Amino acid sequence: MLIRKNILKLAIPIMVEQTFVMLLGVCNTMMAGHIGKEAVSAIGMVDSINNLFIAFFAALSVGATVVVAQEIGQGYTKRANETAKQAIVSGIAVSVTITLLLWILRIPVINFLYGSAEELVKSDAKLYIEFTLLTYPLIALDQIANGILRGTGDTKTPMYISMFMNIVNIILGYTLIYGVDLLHIHPFGIMGAAMAIAIARTIGAIIIIIVLIRGSKNIKIDKIYPFKFNLKIQKDIFNIGIPAGMEQVIFQMGKLLVQVFIVTMGTASIAANAITMSITQIINVPGNALCLAATTLVGQYVGRDDIKGAKSTLFYLAKFATVCLVTVGAIFVPISGWVASFYTSDPEVIRLTSILLESNSIAVLFWASSFVVSSGLKGAGDTRYTMLTAFIGMWIFRICLGYVLGILLKVGILGIWIAMYTDWCVRGTMYLIRLRGNKWLKHRLI
Repeated sequence: MLIRKNILKLAIPIMVEQTFVMLLGVCNTMMAGHIGKEAVSAIGMVDSINNLFIAFFAALSVGATVVVAQEIGQGYTKRANETAKQAIVSGIAVSVTITLLLWILRIPVINFLYGSAEELVKSDAKLYIEFTLLTYPLIALDQIANGILRGTGDTKTPMYISMFMNIVNIILGYTLIYGVDLLHIHPFGIMGAAMAIAIARTIGAIIIIIVLIRGSKNIKIDKIYPFKFNLKIQKDIFNIGIPAGMEQVIFQMGKLLVQVFIVTMGTASIAANAITMSITQIINVPGNALCLAATTLVGQYVGRDDIKGAKSTLFYLAKFATVCLVTVGAIFVPISGWVASFYTSDPEVIRLTSILLESNSIAVLFWASSFVVSSGLKGAGDTRYTMLTAFIGMWIFRICLGYVLGILLKVGILGIWIAMYTDWCVRGTMYLIRLRGNKWLKHRLI
């Protein structure tokens, strides 16, 4: 019973936080969907690019989470504080560099990736990316800072910040997308969605900085200046963060290539894919929360040299996640068309979305072994194996099989999703085989 209490105490605030993180994108997609399928398609296309870099920043935060968790597990609070400072500064430096490069290349990137899309869709995409990419440093700060807090076991602070950010985003999103005549605010359409999410992320970044400076449960950043890179700490962070980051780059680049396949299927398929992805974010909230809990808990157990606790916790998390996802997925099956209608009134988009949601409700059986177990392995520092596995699953199965089913055999968007489910099965099997052995435990940092 102790293991359940320990997990729920950590996981429930993360679950609430992830619900609000999910709402940040879902609400914008839902509101933009009523502007037209072109707008929601543009957001889906740009988010495929954004998610590549957001996932990379999240992966860098895994380095900070794992190192801090193992340091806290060993009782090295002072070193954990220094790790927090080192991680935030290096993360911001990396994100600013990426932002500058992508700003220069933003138009060629859209034209290269989505040249076959309708002109109105591409025009909306170019507008949306200009606002969202400027928030990359804020996203990096938020991801890394929240990862640090979770590494200490503090999951409530990220939850409260996320709740506030999303309340701001929903209010501003509705106001700026549709306008308010009473306040003489004109509708900005898709630009309003981008502005709302940018303002919400700015507010969240300011709050998280204040929290870290004031101090929160074992973590307090005293002096940023004068700053000096600690090569030992940076090495520990990036030894975990770079393989995890490369795993996400491999994974998200694969998803981006798949998005290019989908663009050739027409605007209805693009919109259905974007809407289904948005809805599955709701379904995956418990799973994503347990992924984050797995990284923290396994990291702390490994830091304390409690191998039995690390292993049993990870198996329990995977089983718990599967039960949660299957339950939520089953709830969405009979109401899939109704839920899709909140995003769009286009009957073809609703039909395709319903098909994808019904298939997803079965495939979630394999989700936990692919994602929760992977997160636990990262908590132990075994990020090189997860990187290799992601490459095999994504590029051999999701992309190649997706091209064969979706394009060559003309199964369409469902063929792309079937390939994704195959990727889950392959990676999940490889992770479970790894977990049964002991090689994943040979990467302790502290």
